Amino acid sequence: MPSREVVAWSTMIMAYRTNGKLNQSLIMFERMQFAGVAPNRVTMVNALAACAASAAVEMGVWIHNYVRRSGWVLDVVLGTSLVEMYSKCGRVEDAVKVFDEMPDKNVWTWNSVIGGMAMVKCWDEALMWFLRMEEEGVRPDAVTLVGVLCACSHAGMVMMGRRLFRFMVEGKYGFRPGIKHYGCMVDMFCRAGMIGTAVELVEKMPWEANVAIWGCLLKGSRAHGDLGLSEFAARRLVEIEPGNVAHYVVLGSLYAEMGRWTEAEELRRRMKAMGLRKDAGWSLAENDDEAITGDIEEHIGVPARIE
Repeated sequence: MPSREVVAWSTMIMAYRTNGKLNQSLIMFERMQFAGVAPNRVTMVNALAACAASAAVEMGVWIHNYVRRSGWVLDVVLGTSLVEMYSKCGRVEDAVKVFDEMPDKNVWTWNSVIGGMAMVKCWDEALMWFLRMEEEGVRPDAVTLVGVLCACSHAGMVMMGRRLFRFMVEGKYGFRPGIKHYGCMVDMFCRAGMIGTAVELVEKMPWEANVAIWGCLLKGSRAHGDLGLSEFAARRLVEIEPGNVAHYVVLGSLYAEMGRWTEAEELRRRMKAMGLRKDAGWSLAENDDEAITGDIEEHIGVPARIE
């Protein structure tokens, strides 16, 4: 193009971001600055989304400072983008400051703060923000309840989690619980040692349990010494993801714990026949469930934590 205006640049930034090419999106944003083209709100919203997804907090702060210098009013879309960027980068105090500066908020703004609190493990504060949200008359959506149930799970607030889940079932919030909400409840029961209750909930689900839910059951049952349920959950994981070597490692470890060496050896041969190989340093006696089954929050939809 002989001439590139802000719309062309913004379109490319958005195109890279929506296709998961976050670095290219931010590079395009920098090229736009070098070209002397002034960004608009659409540009900034897409650049902030790329910053949030890639934890590029320095670029996000630069954008925030640009917005301040330019005297832009924080409307709902731009303000929420800043709140989400700070939240996903683990800087919840800055997210709250932006939140307080915004004249208008919507449910996505509240979700960004609640999700940010959950992400940095401020479970009690996430629940407090949810209660404040309700007090101010903002109706939560499905995303809100995923974050809140996750906070209940980690904070050990089983009664509150059950009450909120019941409200969803009864239609109080205008939607029924989805599989992510069921996953949060299973995780909560497993963390609380209520393995039987977790199994009952899985059996009543209107969907087939997914990898995250079986992973929760596996972790919970193994932590509480229920090797039978652990084996069943591990077998289900192998069936759902037959190409995932981690599930075979866990199942083999369980066979070893139970002294079932024949099954363990058969599993090794099956892995070899399928061309599956353990990463260096792994053992069938591996006991790190977090490393094997993955992060439950990531599976159920809560943003990955910034360590």
